[in-house]
Amino acid sequence: MSTTWPEIPFPAWRESCAALHLYSQIVGKYRLARTPWVNHSWHATLYVSARGLSTSLVPDGSGIEITFDLVNHVVIGEAADGRRAEIPLGPMSVADFHARFRDLVARLGGTSEFDGRPNEIPDAIPFQDDTEARPYDADAITRFFHALVAVSRVFSRFRTGFIGKVSPVHLFWGSFDLAVTRFSGRRAPRHPGGIPNLPDEVTREAYSDEVSSAGFWPGGGGVDFPAFYSYAYPTPTGFADAPVAPAGAAFDAKLGEFLLPYDVVRTSADPEAALMAFLESTYRAAADLGAWDHDALECAIGHPLRPRPLT
Repeated sequence: MSTTWPEIPFPAWRESCAALHLYSQIVGKYRLARTPWVNHSWHATLYVSARGLSTSLVPDGSGIEITFDLVNHVVIGEAADGRRAEIPLGPMSVADFHARFRDLVARLGGTSEFDGRPNEIPDAIPFQDDTEARPYDADAITRFFHALVAVSRVFSRFRTGFIGKVSPVHLFWGSFDLAVTRFSGRRAPRHPGGIPNLPDEVTREAYSDEVSSAGFWPGGGGVDFPAFYSYAYPTPTGFADAPVAPAGAAFDAKLGEFLLPYDVVRTSADPEAALMAFLESTYRAAADLGAWDHDALECAIGHPLRPRPLT
């Protein structure tokens, strides 16, 4: 199996993806409950690691890190005092995973109390009540992980071309997307809120400042294929009509953002260049039309062992 830009057709693993999404919410909500608030909910996210997805170190007990090992298909919990516990990943219900994860946290010396309701999912069922058996397509999930590794590499490189405020490359478990966000440095209009099962105060804090944000979804939310997205908040006049690259990228009026199918990138002659073209051109549309201060915010893309030149 190729581990670089693998095929990840969404319909084939839709139900397994939904299960993994909910499992990531359970782990993410544990991190959220134990970690001091950081702007734009950056304290709650997961990160792509060498094995899958990680919380990084959570300030609970002696210090706890949770990793979704999406190669060997196990959730690993490790504590700074040497304790370790695991949960095998496979077919089960969300309620089963929730109970097993809370037990894992307790075995690590942590506090296993956290909010038990999914976010950003319409008609959400509390985790402990979601007893429907869920499939687990291990091969598809490993391929998704390798796609995340490839995407993260490009997102991380794109991130280096900005000296203004810019987010980490991180996975938001609410909407289950890997994202990177640039900020203009100006306050944004009050966000209307209204995201399903997400407090408006959280949404408004997340969108307190003007942004150009790009990300990657495996599928879902009205998009039945893996795709890259890019949007601006607030949306500047003319944004939908801006020319963007590569061929295959287009503005989705219903979602209010540009989309680029993952398969367009995967099958191109140079996937990294194709994705970078999308990131750069959609950012440029947002920044130019939004009158961002390019001189103060931007710099050349970074390179290993080469300090950023100062002018």
